Amino acid sequence: MIRVLVVDDETLVRTGLRMILEAADDIEVVAEAGNGTEAITAVARHRPQVVLMDVRMPSMDGVAALQEINRSQSPPKVLMLTTFDRDEFVHAALRARAAGFLLKDTAPRDLIAAVRTAADGSAVLAPTVTKRMIDAFADQFSPDVRAARERLAVLTARERDVAHAVARGLANAEIARALGMTETTIKAHVSRSLAKLRLTNRVQIALLVRDAGQSGAWSAHAAESPRSQE
Repeated sequence: MIRVLVVDDETLVRTGLRMILEAADDIEVVAEAGNGTEAITAVARHRPQVVLMDVRMPSMDGVAALQEINRSQSPPKVLMLTTFDRDEFVHAALRARAAGFLLKDTAPRDLIAAVRTAADGSAVLAPTVTKRMIDAFADQFSPDVRAARERLAVLTARERDVAHAVARGLANAEIARALGMTETTIKAHVSRSLAKLRLTNRVQIALLVRDAGQSGAWSAHAAESPRSQE
């Protein structure tokens, strides 16, 4: 029997998942949990082989719980389940070593198959998620993307932070607050970037960052170094 822990903050969802899984003669739902904190406790107590866990939950979300669960000895395989297929959720779950990523509208037979696959040690991705990741992988090696990234490579790390913030539509004052710099310094970075890239305005910077496929990179980088050298 495959021992499964179901984790979701909605009781009805947990009940539905339990009914689907226990319809299979080789799966047993050994426990349920309503958030990430409860999931960590349940993993230690019930030792499931597979955890089916929602991404978005109160108290502790699924990705944070996954990271903690994977620190335990002989951790279970964790399948992340969500109504969203937005890339940041997928990437965060996969970086945290999730065994797979499924959407909540996954057909019952596919859900059961995913649990079996995870229990066997293989990875599982929803078809729509797989397609988006393949498309993103292909885009990153296209000539236009490479050309845009080569142009941005002439900027310093701080200038790239500012360029990514510009691409997100932030004004100089907002960028200054986010990066812990003065507005005058931000203006100087923008001016130097325009000169290096041979551009004439902020819109062109934003378009270049978008063409490089890096419009979401700024927030993660800036968060790691909020007051790095100006």
